Amino acid sequence: MRGHPARVLRQRLAVAYDTAEQGILDGAGMNLEFGVFDHLDRNDLPLREYYEQRLKVIEAFDRSGFYAYHVAEHHFTPLGMAPSPSVFLSAIGQRTTRLRFGTFVYALPLHHPLRVLEEICMLDHMSGGRLEIGFGRGSVPFEISYYGQSVGERQQIYSERLELILKAFTAKTLNWNGRYDRFENVPMELAPFQKPHPPLWYGAHSPDSAERAARKGLNMVTNDIPTNAREIVARFRKIWHEVQNSAVMPKMGLVRFIVVADTDAKAITVARRAYIRWRSSFTYLSEMNGAMPDSPLRVESFDELITQGQAIAGSPETVRAFLAAQIDDTKANYMVGQFCFGDLELDEMLFSVELFAAHVMPALQIAFKN
Repeated sequence: MRGHPARVLRQRLAVAYDTAEQGILDGAGMNLEFGVFDHLDRNDLPLREYYEQRLKVIEAFDRSGFYAYHVAEHHFTPLGMAPSPSVFLSAIGQRTTRLRFGTFVYALPLHHPLRVLEEICMLDHMSGGRLEIGFGRGSVPFEISYYGQSVGERQQIYSERLELILKAFTAKTLNWNGRYDRFENVPMELAPFQKPHPPLWYGAHSPDSAERAARKGLNMVTNDIPTNAREIVARFRKIWHEVQNSAVMPKMGLVRFIVVADTDAKAITVARRAYIRWRSSFTYLSEMNGAMPDSPLRVESFDELITQGQAIAGSPETVRAFLAAQIDDTKANYMVGQFCFGDLELDEMLFSVELFAAHVMPALQIAFKN
């Protein structure tokens, strides 16, 4: 399909936006906020210029009122140029004033738990309490194996180290006798600025994983297709109300590729080009090892991502209609845009963010608040 997918969707989205706006008005009862997810995937710039380019876009997120920037951790792949997330986050802390920031996620099988704990505490204090944290097992098995760690045990390692770190956040002296780590009488000189610790995040890929996040009191995001995302958020809400008593509902987020331009035609042209480069990075390690990622994001074109409901490129009106329909359908309260990917140029990213902040965010937020 070479025509803009929004031409096929336009009439349906226009109706959906009207319906979704009314649904939001009818009583979501919470605020809608916007965040950013970034793989920090490679383009053709020299790395020093690449990092500076991305930091300039992150400054634009700060100016534009986004809630938080979330960066992925990847290793030995052009998919992720932040193998040490803490290093990049420390630069963000110096270049922004309001934007919160953190990881999606620290891959705990690849980190000494006490080292990552100390880095988190430092970042939280240096940023004045603007840190948000996600922990995980590591999504790409090949990255785990290159470090000499057990791919088969990465879930168990993650679970144990998460429990350890949460305990250490509030301990004066740490004692731990686990399967993978053992510590005795470790004096904990560092504690987080935010008490008892920075907000925690979990990436949910099924209703069962959403239930685990709700039981632990975590914020949750998913990048799944809308049908699955609806079930994921619904389970999260149900369990949260059952087990968290009067606790305020946390953020329940959708991650979507987003490109905004003056017209649908300009936006889809840019997005198609950039996605091809991003997809090459996304499949890099898998193809090197004779496999393909088990992910709906591996599709061959940006048009297919739009059809699946995981991306949108268009004018502010087209993007607003697309997102309004998904917010109403899933009942998410946090929209996370992947605005930086592939070979998008600096001016393309900045203009996309500017249009989104001026013409998409306010309309959706007003409808949601009222």
